[in-house]
Amino acid sequence: MSTIATAQLPVVFRYYVPSGPLSEFVGVFWYWRGHEVNYARERRLPMGTTEMVINLGSGRSADAGLHGPHSEYSIIERTAQDELLGIHFNPGGAFPFVDFPFSELHGRSATLADLWGAQEAADLICRLHQAKTIDMKFQILERFLLQVASQPLTHNPAVSFAMNEFRKDPGLVSSASMAERVGFSQRHFIQTFREEVGLTPKLFCRIQRFQQVIRSVAHRPSVDWADVALSCGYFDQSHFNHDFREFSGLNPTEYLELRTNHLSHVQVRD
Repeated sequence: MSTIATAQLPVVFRYYVPSGPLSEFVGVFWYWRGHEVNYARERRLPMGTTEMVINLGSGRSADAGLHGPHSEYSIIERTAQDELLGIHFNPGGAFPFVDFPFSELHGRSATLADLWGAQEAADLICRLHQAKTIDMKFQILERFLLQVASQPLTHNPAVSFAMNEFRKDPGLVSSASMAERVGFSQRHFIQTFREEVGLTPKLFCRIQRFQQVIRSVAHRPSVDWADVALSCGYFDQSHFNHDFREFSGLNPTEYLELRTNHLSHVQVRD
């Protein structure tokens, strides 16, 4: 646990990494309380992943939801009164917990009540508020996921293989060549991939490559963007600039000026 003193209540961040079988689907359970300033707006960049976020400060199940994989940036608001609990799913990790094709959540959000019913959502929020420690809240969320899983906790082997290969080098493998490697028609492969990951293989790879850029420049005071573009597999500088602007709404220089300690969160100027 890390604590940063501020004029308000201290900022607290905690996380918990689950064991199997959830570890293949969930990156971390996380808890965040407070913010360094009274109020801030941040630009959240697309990661190709899914988040469940529960606003414990509001106490309303309507303020708890599942945010599907986004391919565009979004603006979020942070306050010193935040008390947030969440689940960061691995890419393609949230699909076993909903009973519809996960592609329907691309770029969208759904409340817990929409997904699992108003009573189930209200009971979960109540149990989380009654839990006396952060670790107990994590345990409640972990049990909840196992309870609502509507499908076996396993990936289609073709999707699992493809995601691993795409993440190794997102600019190298096409959906056509990957479909051939896994023994699917291209159309069937794209459909199966979308239903588990929420994105087409091509869009997934583009976001992974964008995130590769973000990670590669982390904490560097100056950047040779032409070298970064080449090393991350972009055809040319124009191709790189187009994707960077599409996913972030910023040019690379603006990103460096506005980035925060959370690589996919960027300050929003007033």
